[in-house]
Amino acid sequence: MNVAFLGLGVMGGPMAGHLASAGHRVSVYNRTRSRAEDWAREHAGSIAATPAEATRGAELVFACVGNDDDVRAITLAPGGAFEALEPQAIFVDHTTDSATLARELDAAARARGAGCLDAPVSGGQSGAEQGRLTVMVGGELAAFDRARPAMEAYARKLVHLGPTGSGQLAKMVNQICIAGTLQGLAEGLHFAKQAGLDAHAVVDAISQGAAQSWQMDNRAATMLEGRYDFGFAVEWMRKDLGLALDESRRNGAKLELAELVAEFYAEVDAQGGRRWDTSSLLARLSSPDGER
Repeated sequence: MNVAFLGLGVMGGPMAGHLASAGHRVSVYNRTRSRAEDWAREHAGSIAATPAEATRGAELVFACVGNDDDVRAITLAPGGAFEALEPQAIFVDHTTDSATLARELDAAARARGAGCLDAPVSGGQSGAEQGRLTVMVGGELAAFDRARPAMEAYARKLVHLGPTGSGQLAKMVNQICIAGTLQGLAEGLHFAKQAGLDAHAVVDAISQGAAQSWQMDNRAATMLEGRYDFGFAVEWMRKDLGLALDESRRNGAKLELAELVAEFYAEVDAQGGRRWDTSSLLARLSSPDGER
C-alpha cells in the first residue's frame, strides 16, 4: 500500500521501518529533517518536506508524535496532513493524546470523506523495535479492518475497543495501572532496604509469586542500582496521567492513587528527573545520605 508516516521518534521510526520491511511504499515526514534522512538511509522510502506532501496519494496515514498540540500541528495546521488526506484514506493516530482530540480529528477526517482511528500503543521503544506493540484502537470497525493488516507489521496485539476516543481512553487505563504498580514497587524496594534485607534476594523470591509484574521483572534491578537514564520518560508519564485526570473530572471516575502518583512524578521532575525512566519513583524515597 501507499502509506505515510509522520513522526520518526523512538517509537515512530521503528514502526515506519516495519511498514517498509513489510513491502509498503512509505513516505515519511519528521519535524527535524535529519532524522528523516537517517531513517531513509536505513529503510526504503521517500522523505517529504511537509505532512501534506507525505500524505498526498497515501491510502493510510500514520502519526506518532508527542502531544495534542503536536498532532494538531501535523494535521490541521497549514501544510498539515488533512490538507491532502484523500477520500477513503484512513488517518491512524498512534500518539497518546486526549479523547477530545480523537473526536476532533475524526470529524475533520469525515469532512474530507476519510476515516480516522485513535490507536495509542503500549510496549515502549523495545516493543516498537521488535514489532511487538499492543495497539488500542477506537473508531469505525470498517476502518480498523482496512488498517489492521498494515498495523500487524509492528503489533503483536491489536484490539478494537469501540467508537472514536475508545483507544485513547484505554491507554489512560494502561497508564493508571502502570503508575500504581510502579509506586507499589518503589515503596516495596524502599521498605526492603530500610528493613536491612537483601533487596535483590527479596525480588528473586517474590517475583515468583502473586507480586510478580512486568515492572518488577524489567525494572527492579535498575531501580536498586539507582539507574534511570533510559526508558519511558517522567515528562511523558506526567502528560499521560494529566490526560487521565482531566478525563476523570469529566466522567466522574475517582483516581485517588493516580492523582497522588502524578504529584510524586512532579517531585521527581523537580529533582532533575524529567527525562528519567518512570521507575525513578524510588529516587524520591532516597535516604538522607543519598543512597537509593
